[in-house]
Amino acid sequence: MKRIEATIQATKMGAVTEAINDLVGGFTILEGKGRGSGIRQQVRSGRGTGSITKDYNSVATVSTIVDDSDVEKISNAIADAAFTGKGGDGIIVVANVESVLNIASKKSGTEAL
Repeated sequence: MKRIEATIQATKMGAVTEAINDLVGGFTILEGKGRGSGIRQQVRSGRGTGSITKDYNSVATVSTIVDDSDVEKISNAIADAAFTGKGGDGIIVVANVESVLNIASKKSGTEAL
């Protein structure tokens, strides 16, 4: 089993969740702020007379656990849905998962997914 964790632009959250909704058993989304290689947003300040650069961009982290055989398909679906062609589109991390236990059903391993 693998854990896929994708940090994406918050504006792409709807497209990404729609792309993986039928491919995974479930997923978790955490919204936050991040600072990566993307261009940070300019915002107006001082009654609209000046502007400042935001220190952080709004991001969302989508996390799910899948069978090894589904990693490439799901990673590609996330990458396609989050793509804008500009720096700061995000990053996808895949890590090994040693065990999984579904608390409600008491199923473990791939049955828990």
